[in-house]
Amino acid sequence: MDHQFIESLIEQVEFQVYPDNRVVTVHQIPEELQLVGKGTDAVVVRHLAYPRFAFKVYARERLDKLENEYKVYQQLGDSPYFCVCYSKGSRFLVLSYEQGPTLYECLEQGIVIPEQVIIDVEQARAYVRKVGLNPRDIHLKNIIMQNGRAKLIDVSEYIREGNDGRWEHLLQAYELFYPLIRGKRIPHWIIELVKRLYYKQVHQQFSLMEFGRWFLHLFRNVKQDEDHVGKGEK
Repeated sequence: MDHQFIESLIEQVEFQVYPDNRVVTVHQIPEELQLVGKGTDAVVVRHLAYPRFAFKVYARERLDKLENEYKVYQQLGDSPYFCVCYSKGSRFLVLSYEQGPTLYECLEQGIVIPEQVIIDVEQARAYVRKVGLNPRDIHLKNIIMQNGRAKLIDVSEYIREGNDGRWEHLLQAYELFYPLIRGKRIPHWIIELVKRLYYKQVHQQFSLMEFGRWFLHLFRNVKQDEDHVGKGEK
C-alpha cells in the first residue's frame, strides 16, 4: 500500500466535530475515497484499490483519541473479537475492513441478533480486562455482526477508567425485551428518541424496566398506526 498516496488523500478529508458528542458533519471526501462510517470524533473511509483496509480518520483537534486507540490496539494484540490495526498515519489508523451490519442497523432492518453475538461481546469484555484495559463505550453502533458472531469496533475509550454502564443496560434489555421485538424493524426515529431519552435519564433515578415498558408501548402504537394506514391504502 502506498502510504504517501493515502496520506495525501486523507489530508483532504474535512469534517466538523461538536463538543456535545454529536455525530460529525462531513464537508469533503475526495472522490477516490468511499465514506463507510462516521462517529463523534472520526470518519471511516476506504479506497477501492485497497479493499482489505479501512482508514479511520480523526479530526485534527481529536488526535489524542487517535493515539489512545492506537495504544489500545497494540495492547489488545491478536484477537478474533476486534479489528486488526496495521499502522497509523498523521491523523488516521489503518484497520482491517470489517463487513457486516452494526447492531443498530440490525434493529433498523429487522435482522435477528442471535444470542451468540451477546456471548461474544461478554467474552470480548473479559479478554479486554485480562490484558489490562477497561471495556467501555460498547453500544449498538460499536458492534458488527459477522455470520452470527460479534466484532467490536472503536476501542479508543478502553484506556479510560470507570464504567459507563451502557453494555450492562443493553444486555438486560436484550434478555428482557428483545424477544418481544425480535426480527421486527425499528424505525430510525424511534431508536434515536430512545437514545436521547436514555442519556437524559440514565444519570438520574433510572429504571430499565419502566424505560423498556415505555419503549414497547411506543413501538406497538407506531406499528398499529402503520398497519391501520396500510390497510386503509388497500
